[in-house]
Amino acid sequence: MSVKLGPAGVPLSCKGRTIVEGMDDIISLGLETMEVQTVRMVAPQHFEQYWQAGVLANKTDFEMNIHGPYYSELLGGKVQRGRSLAKIESTLQAARTINARHITLHAGHYGDFGRGHAANQQVANVFAGVVDRVHAIWHDDEDEFPVFPWIKDGTPSKIGVETSGRQELWGSLEEVLEVVNHVEGTVPVLNIAHIHARGHGQMRTSEDYGELFDMVRESIGTKEFYCHFSGVEHRTGNAMHYTQIKKSDLNFEPLAEFIVEDGGWLDITLISDSPLLEHDAMYMMQNIEKSRHKQLERKAREDRRRALSLQTGKSEDELRAKESQIAAARGATTAPKTKPAAPSAEAEPAPAEETTKPAKKAKKTTKASKKKTKDEAKDDDNVFDFDEDDDDLF
Repeated sequence: MSVKLGPAGVPLSCKGRTIVEGMDDIISLGLETMEVQTVRMVAPQHFEQYWQAGVLANKTDFEMNIHGPYYSELLGGKVQRGRSLAKIESTLQAARTINARHITLHAGHYGDFGRGHAANQQVANVFAGVVDRVHAIWHDDEDEFPVFPWIKDGTPSKIGVETSGRQELWGSLEEVLEVVNHVEGTVPVLNIAHIHARGHGQMRTSEDYGELFDMVRESIGTKEFYCHFSGVEHRTGNAMHYTQIKKSDLNFEPLAEFIVEDGGWLDITLISDSPLLEHDAMYMMQNIEKSRHKQLERKAREDRRRALSLQTGKSEDELRAKESQIAAARGATTAPKTKPAAPSAEAEPAPAEETTKPAKKAKKTTKASKKKTKDEAKDDDNVFDFDEDDDDLF
């Protein structure tokens, strides 16, 4: 099992805001990948950064990826499709420069096609042309590329077809898998937040993730997965916007549990699309480690129970039942003690002389408590109120 985590873009904590400095910060955090964002355009002045990033990625085996333009119209008219392909061409050139492993692209609105085989066929034809263009860029024998050793020695970037999060956009999971199945050189980009939103909140348990990954594996026969993850606010089957993971009904713990318990066959890259970027990428990494620790603890208990079974001759079920009884007994002893019952009416009343004196004393303490309350009120004016419900970044 291989799991790589990283943010979608330069980390928020990066002071320099350049791709190379962002890579340095990501590596120092213990993360292993990032996705460069070219969601609107690729400016020529960015290519010096891209080249430096490509050299660093090649030397350190850091996985670079890139995201193409969001506003594609591959199902639009000739003019709209041509404009979108021009933006994609710039992304392909940048991907070659940074040695990107995956290029994530969108198809856009259904347009006049609507849902169905005709739309899928049109998207497949466009992506087949994009794959041919990638191979032409990487295998251009006229250029020597002395500063790009990964061009000659490596393999072309894979074209990722991303699932969409809105009903009016092409890119349901079934549509993506159909296109990827027919176009060699493409891979599905599983945006979990989009799948969750489009499915009206369907990703709830580790079993849901098991069904998802099994479906993809059976459809296209792959063990390598490229995924996006973040919290999401959704309504009526449409993603509204990304949120931090803790603020969403899309929890990461079930996915972490699936990866550790049943995902030994996976080779997965997880990109954090959250507004918190690297913070939520670290949060995902921590949850995967917690799941691993739980798995190790459970295996240790099972090994100890097996050894005791061999020594005592008792079955493992009997030992397990005994452990449950001991745990229940411990819980009972550590439970808070109940307050003693109030004295009954039949109990003898205390002498009148003894009850009158404490009453006077109580009056004095009441005055003292009033004084104390005034002093506390003064102190309260100098105290800042903190909201205990505020979430931490992690």
